[in-house]
Amino acid sequence: MNNIGYNYVLVTAIVSWCAAQVIKTVLHFAQTKKFDPERLLGAGGMPSSHSALVCSAAVAMCRQCGVDSPEFALMFIIAMVVMYDAMGVRRSAGLHARAINNINRIFENRGIETAENKTESKKRKEFKEYLGHTPFEVLGGALLGILLAMLVPMSID
Repeated sequence: MNNIGYNYVLVTAIVSWCAAQVIKTVLHFAQTKKFDPERLLGAGGMPSSHSALVCSAAVAMCRQCGVDSPEFALMFIIAMVVMYDAMGVRRSAGLHARAINNINRIFENRGIETAENKTESKKRKEFKEYLGHTPFEVLGGALLGILLAMLVPMSID
């Protein structure tokens, strides 16, 4: 009866995601000397919270069900897809957003009107640039998730 409501895999994944977001926010503050609350929930940056979440869930599933279980196999596949996507499609989208924002700034500085900056308030909304991750950021998140999955207790006694 003590373990009612305790899901080791879910708790491990949530703890890993939260830890990665806090570390990401602290590292961003250390680099910029500015607190950005968006870093607490936003994508992109070091370490990858998506990688931490899926890797911790995969390791937790392995510990709970075994390396030869279909549950671990499925979680491992999901982890690989998420990390591949973070380094590929989402990273490319972030780089594209940065390029478009730079082009819009150039147009704005030269007084060239575009559909993007042609609003009543003349306040252009920038595209999000922090979307994906470098391989190093994904590796950092993966290692964090693996470590935390080994540290979070499998049951509460």
